[in-house]
Amino acid sequence: MSLLHALILGIVQGFTEFLPVSSSGHLALVPWLFGWDDFGGDQSLENAFDVALHLGTLVGVIAYLRDDIRRYGVALLSSAAGRPHDMSEARVGGLLLVTAVPTGLIGVLVLSSTADLGDRTWLVAVCLIGFGLLLGAADRRPGDRDTDSLRVRDALVLGLAQGLAFQPGVSRSGAALTAARVLGLERVSAARLVFLMSVPVIAGAGLLSAFDVRVPSDWLPAFAVGTLTAAVGGWFAVHGMLRLLSYRGVGVFVVYRVLVGLAVLSVLAVR
Repeated sequence: MSLLHALILGIVQGFTEFLPVSSSGHLALVPWLFGWDDFGGDQSLENAFDVALHLGTLVGVIAYLRDDIRRYGVALLSSAAGRPHDMSEARVGGLLLVTAVPTGLIGVLVLSSTADLGDRTWLVAVCLIGFGLLLGAADRRPGDRDTDSLRVRDALVLGLAQGLAFQPGVSRSGAALTAARVLGLERVSAARLVFLMSVPVIAGAGLLSAFDVRVPSDWLPAFAVGTLTAAVGGWFAVHGMLRLLSYRGVGVFVVYRVLVGLAVLSVLAVR
């Protein structure tokens, strides 16, 4: 893989992981569109690069939300140890872990039943369009709840929605944000919660995959470039998304998803 390809894919992963447009969908579409075959059919190497990109975005979101992560984590651990703590923060920390349970179960089911979800380009396009329209509809709903009002059943719903993103084109952040808005959460609170939800999921998936990752020495520069650009892109994506939602909705992402999906279907129709 050239460093340029690694740079481009790192940027794509970094921004699309946290914007509601599907990182896995874009990582499937970009090489397809440009005819790249960097991995030469080596699925294990491709999976290793995907893990590296996701760990980069994990670094980015942790760097941006480190105060929230520390606050909820300390409160949760203090609660478990019987030490004085903020009950509300400990409760939110516990609910964030609950959201990872259905997501993880769906992930295990999907990975055990299919080898490659990204090979159906038409389905990626359809999911971009369909789930984009669902996001737009959900975002029109009024919302005045904050994270302190969440219950266990709400956390399970959010985790189930997040789990749908194992199909490229759905978008983890988009599906979870759709569910959060349907549950009545205010836009910025919903987005911040969705970003926090990603931490245990990405970290858990990365740790599980790390045992099988083998990176040839000549690939190390490409992996380093991809991981670094994904981390930087992820930080800016989280920052930009929270800023945007503080004064407007997600309409621009809905339009983008629909246009990209229609463009991909058009290309497939004439090929």
